[in-house]
Amino acid sequence: QVQLVESGGGLVQPGGSLRLSCTASTSIFSIRTMGWFRQAPGKEREVVAQITSVSTTNYAESVKGRFTISRDNAKNMLYLQMNSLKPEDTAVYYCNAALRTTMTTSNVLYSWGQGTQVTVSS
Repeated sequence: QVQLVESGGGLVQPGGSLRLSCTASTSIFSIRTMGWFRQAPGKEREVVAQITSVSTTNYAESVKGRFTISRDNAKNMLYLQMNSLKPEDTAVYYCNAALRTTMTTSNVLYSWGQGTQVTVSS
């Protein structure tokens, strides 16, 4: 059973930054797409950012220009650098993988981890 462990969340003021990390218990070298999702209270889980094995990235419109996704295949790690955070970014953030180029909640490879809470508030 592959495990995904997210970390790096916390409480930050609007305009602040956080860097999320995701550790996979298996090699991610050959996985086509890795990505970050988030789920706010009362809302559906949504894709925030994704990155392919050739480092092609795609972002939700709401985070473009503020978030940067990256992956380190050698370390089996996925990252999300979040800058200029807004209160609407408050959510639990999860990572996952997909065999397709475009990742959705219905085509992820692995069971969801615990996620990491990000709270943006003054």
